[in-house]
Amino acid sequence: MGNWNPWQGCQKVSEGCKNCYIHTHDGKEGKNVREVIKTKFFDLPVQRKKSGEYKLQSKDVIYTCFYSDFFIEDADDWRKEAWSHIKERSDLRFLFLTKRIHRFFDCIPYDWNEGYDNVVIGVSVENQAMADKRLSLLMQYPIKHKGIVCQPLIGPIDLHAYLKDVEFVTVGGEQGSYGRTCEYDWVMNIRHQCIQAKIPFSFRQTGTNFIKDGIHYKIARKDQSKQAKKADIDIRTEHFGEDL
Repeated sequence: MGNWNPWQGCQKVSEGCKNCYIHTHDGKEGKNVREVIKTKFFDLPVQRKKSGEYKLQSKDVIYTCFYSDFFIEDADDWRKEAWSHIKERSDLRFLFLTKRIHRFFDCIPYDWNEGYDNVVIGVSVENQAMADKRLSLLMQYPIKHKGIVCQPLIGPIDLHAYLKDVEFVTVGGEQGSYGRTCEYDWVMNIRHQCIQAKIPFSFRQTGTNFIKDGIHYKIARKDQSKQAKKADIDIRTEHFGEDL
């Protein structure tokens, strides 16, 4: 796995952005988080070692633009070149998340057609309203590899209408001192929907404020992923056919 942040900085677009880690972390350092800037890592996928080999190893999954949004308007002048790097590295698998799926046709390259084989687009939704708004678009668009990320999960979500052709669903609570409550019942309900649709599911983190069996837990940042893993509710493809 690797990380590639061709640009950084973002603006809030919905309730899910309220306590975003980008704004919290960079804001503390005095950075203007709303300003989107091109980074020194812009051409990382095509950078080479002295030996001539690419710095990013073949077959890696590259988490892309996790300090911004790949479809953000401010990066329109740079995105064409970023796509060229992605196309050159067809041996890598690029995964990016977006809350701006409505900009899809303004942002894809001319030769996109039905999608690039090495690009996975995950759409972030935090509640039912955003699921209905964004996922209805995701279903319509020509994307070879689609995913849904319900993080921060701040309310129950019915995904039944949007799971066709989706390859994964990830769920997580909201971290930080002001993190809004995530309920275990919401997590398990989405898991059940994934079982019915035979889609891999992962519970990434509890968030700071977590409710299970009517009890409110305040969970330290360092323990949120551990507690999610401890729940042991992830579903992988090989699990289908078992008694879940």
